[in-house]
Amino acid sequence: SMASPALLMRVVASAYSVAEKAATIVRNVMAAGDLGIVEKTGANDLQTKADRLVQMSICASLSRKFPKVTIIGEEELPADEVTEELIEDGHCEEILKRTCPAQYTGIKEEELVIWVDPLDGTKEYTEGLLDHVTVLIGIAYGGKAIAGVINQPYYNYEAGADAVLGRTIWGVLGIGAFGFQLTEAPPGKHIIVTTRSHSSTLVNDCISALNPDSVIRVGGAGNKIIQLIEGKASAYVFASPGCKKWDTCAPEAILHAVGGKITDIHGNAFQYNKEVKHMNSAGVLASLRNYDYYASRIPNTVKQSLVP
Repeated sequence: SMASPALLMRVVASAYSVAEKAATIVRNVMAAGDLGIVEKTGANDLQTKADRLVQMSICASLSRKFPKVTIIGEEELPADEVTEELIEDGHCEEILKRTCPAQYTGIKEEELVIWVDPLDGTKEYTEGLLDHVTVLIGIAYGGKAIAGVINQPYYNYEAGADAVLGRTIWGVLGIGAFGFQLTEAPPGKHIIVTTRSHSSTLVNDCISALNPDSVIRVGGAGNKIIQLIEGKASAYVFASPGCKKWDTCAPEAILHAVGGKITDIHGNAFQYNKEVKHMNSAGVLASLRNYDYYASRIPNTVKQSLVP
């Protein structure tokens, strides 16, 4: 008989199904018409009924299966009883069939930290920019992002009434990333993807210094990493605090699994152990290829303004 799959593969396989359930909740809340919007710290920091329900669903579903794993979600939620219809018990068979990379076979539950952004791009969600929205489940071990799931609930939503909505992208370091077509940005073009609603002089000065051919402004960290892995942008540059660990953990694992790189503006790796502060206070720099080209062109004035 085959040995049972390694813990990591079971967690990723479950996270895949949990993310698909999350996408259904996101679409149902939107379809019902009452988003239940709450301002957290201001008009650019919103929470909806979908953020709340999805986080409850993800955290409760994963902690029921993996009780010793640390799960850190974006939303501060009351410890309500989670109703059974929010629980997802399934897993993706395809993922369980994959061989766990040797360096991760001995992982114990209590060594994993899962970072959850139930709805990345909440502001865009409330404004109907639905393709910006993602559900992010990042899995960290030894302070490093090693696996991740990104679900786009509204992928394909402009393709007409009969289109199948949504897709789930997953990846594990040492295996690769799946659920999309890996594409490199046009060679010799410098297309920068950056924030849509959190712009500032510093953000714009940093981009100008890179002398880009074009700049794409979209919501959501998950969405920006998708722009990189699908070849729509060559670098993701955000010279500002504001991004959090739950924004970058899943996207980082996916990007690193296909040979890309993400760091803060200084080139420091992000840490994902459970004691770490949540804010990525020194911004974000990422690319699928040619990371060093962009890193070498970040102005010192920008670096001095952003303290890790």
